[in-house]
Amino acid sequence: MMEELIRILNHRDVEWEIYWEIGRGSSFKIERCELVRAQRKYHSGVGLRVGYKGKIGFSYITGLNHDRATLEKFVNRTIKLARVSEVPFYGLPDNQEKRKVKALYDKKIEGLSFDDAYATALFLVEKEKELRERLGREYTFSGGLAFGVSTDGIANSNGIEKSEKTTGLNISIHIVKRAEKNGIGSYYRGFRLMPDFEREIQLGVEKALEEVELSYNAKRIDGYEGELILEPHAVASLVEILMVNLYGNSVYHRRSRFSKVGEAVASECLTLIDDATLEGKLGSYSFDGEGNPSQRTVLIENGILKSFLFDETYARLMNTESTGNAARDFRTIPHIGSSNVIVDGRGENLKDLEKAVIIKRVFGEHTANPVSGDFSLTVELGYIIEN
Repeated sequence: MMEELIRILNHRDVEWEIYWEIGRGSSFKIERCELVRAQRKYHSGVGLRVGYKGKIGFSYITGLNHDRATLEKFVNRTIKLARVSEVPFYGLPDNQEKRKVKALYDKKIEGLSFDDAYATALFLVEKEKELRERLGREYTFSGGLAFGVSTDGIANSNGIEKSEKTTGLNISIHIVKRAEKNGIGSYYRGFRLMPDFEREIQLGVEKALEEVELSYNAKRIDGYEGELILEPHAVASLVEILMVNLYGNSVYHRRSRFSKVGEAVASECLTLIDDATLEGKLGSYSFDGEGNPSQRTVLIENGILKSFLFDETYARLMNTESTGNAARDFRTIPHIGSSNVIVDGRGENLKDLEKAVIIKRVFGEHTANPVSGDFSLTVELGYIIEN
């Protein structure tokens, strides 16, 4: 069908881009040691962007099995939308050398049958039931298992024609302890390649149980002023607030607290990187939603602002190059998004600290001001270390 659609578009006096997807996903939800949902979903469709006389039109259709007459109507509708559009068209990417990021697809995950996955979910249920019988009914267990495969492709009138098949799988475990007070523990892990299920479930249960006991035995402190050490989960919550300031559209529309590279914007201990080229990571891809190759972008280095993240549109508006950060699905036009965000800092030996608070999780990050950087958050789980 894609070849037929391209032939139709090549006979029209327009610039065009098609983005298509086909895939399936399965998920299993566990609540209170019972499997309450098991489902499999399929998705497919194609989105079409058309540039006509400096304006852009967009529409999409679901499914990838349409006849020529349907495709003709699809193209005509999108061109008509471009003719009446008020949205400027800034052009499409040119074809560049292809990049192939490794370890994003595993045939074992694609070949995982629904019945086999169902059996794995039941194994997790039985594991949780055993623990509840051993530990007592004050413990409540829940969790989930999800996996899927998807093929994404893109082609445009400048010669880009690419596709990529990827897989993903995640396991989550959540434990609550309710007695005189409450304790909460959780574990989440995502994979591109098939893991050892039994090992991961055992590890996940152990981590969540350790966390739930620490949470249950937590005590309120009157106040503290001093060193704070953030574990990865807490760091991710705060970095997410910062990232919107590093998107090219935020800078262009003056919604970012930053305006130009080369300025000191953070402690010299901080380096922040967006890297879509890492092997086997959930945020990795070989090309972005406009067909530009993925790349590693240093955003902040030793506290100095080095770059912003761009899609093709805002790169052209700001007279620079795309960083390969256009995110989308076939139902939407591209927008700027991050991939794998790496926080690199100066290492310290905890033994050198006389007293500090380690923060594992925070709550309320949605209340933070992304422009000013001000935030006041609740520590959901933390530890005090002394000497």
